[in-house]
Amino acid sequence: MEYYSTRDASLRCSLKEAAIMGLAPDGGLFMPERIPSVDLDEVMSCGTFPEMSARLAALFFDEYSYEELLEMTTRAFPFDIPMTSPAPGLDTLELFHGPTFAFKDVGAGFMGRMMGRLADKDRTINVIAATSGDTGSAVANGFYKVDGVNVTILFPKGKISPFQESQMTTLGENIHAVAVDGCFDDCQAIVKKLLSDKDFHDTYRLTSANSINILRWIPQSFFYFWGYRQWMLKTGRKDPVVIVPSGNLGNLASGVLARRMGLPIKAFIAANNSNDTFARYLATGVCSPEPTVPTVANAMDVSLPSNFERIMSFYSSDWNAVRRDISGCSFTDDEIRSAIKEMSDEYSYLSCPHSATGYLAASRSGADGFWLSTAHYAKFCDVVSRSIGTELPLPEPFRTISLRKGKAVESPADADAVKEIIISSCSGRQSTLR
Repeated sequence: MEYYSTRDASLRCSLKEAAIMGLAPDGGLFMPERIPSVDLDEVMSCGTFPEMSARLAALFFDEYSYEELLEMTTRAFPFDIPMTSPAPGLDTLELFHGPTFAFKDVGAGFMGRMMGRLADKDRTINVIAATSGDTGSAVANGFYKVDGVNVTILFPKGKISPFQESQMTTLGENIHAVAVDGCFDDCQAIVKKLLSDKDFHDTYRLTSANSINILRWIPQSFFYFWGYRQWMLKTGRKDPVVIVPSGNLGNLASGVLARRMGLPIKAFIAANNSNDTFARYLATGVCSPEPTVPTVANAMDVSLPSNFERIMSFYSSDWNAVRRDISGCSFTDDEIRSAIKEMSDEYSYLSCPHSATGYLAASRSGADGFWLSTAHYAKFCDVVSRSIGTELPLPEPFRTISLRKGKAVESPADADAVKEIIISSCSGRQSTLR
């Protein structure tokens, strides 16, 4: 299968080319040349998530055999993804049981193993990723000690949780964390600028591990199939509405991909925090980003969502077509805190602030389906403790990880400054910058 740019359908690349470039040369995002149709009965008969993922991956990554893909997915997904019922009549798919306790472990875990296979042994691939919280730790874990791959992670200084920061700054080896003096959108803009710098990109073989990269984005569609299978077996019903806590829109775009492949999802609800660019677009037909504001659901603090472009590609920029499949809502910090307290007080269920937006959308809409719980509550223990009015002890392994002393390079929100950090990391001089 080849991949084309959202900005020029005639621009085609192989899997390796698209994965290593990350961003298309014209600044667009890569899309598969065709959306494969699934044999739903075959996929639903898979008894494990790695097996189901390998079946689905084979539809896209036909350079590899099913056996090779199963070996990758088995190593990438050695964890459960259960569906639970935190409240009567309300179901959620818990995507936080992976190594970094967030849904991004699925995409990043698969991408790390696939990129290791694509890497040439005599030439390093430099991966760069911007994170508003969970992407960085998932990418760091997914690529840790992968031969032939050097990783630089940009995060907004002082705007992620201490635990998230510890997860990405304490590994060392081929993982380099950079604290950028700005917001997530600044980090993301730096990534896009460096990926578009042809000389730098070609010299240092630069690619991205954000959901703009097809190897991060496509695998996220797999857990929609797994969630559908569990919900159908649990409830006996079909055609669920799936509620997706949404920031950079990679997760939602993956859900749309799954639906286009033949998964019978009735509709989606995109749940935003106060950074509600997409919810306002759904209401008005106008995409009008505003300055990013920090919220308690920091991983969703995105005003310029990259994967908006993929969603527009799916629907040929037809607002009415988008609204037929997707509705949106947004919630304030006070509403999110109240939802966390409500789940704790009434149902003895602890939720992270991002997942709480899914609960709010589910309980208020009365939609027949499930929401995605995207991160473990303990990653945001301070927010959860303040919300419920009780100081929660950090469970293990969160406590041990949070006590580790991490190291990060500090940088202004400037692409040239980050470029020098990457050059230094490649030449083995990273330690002199800490």
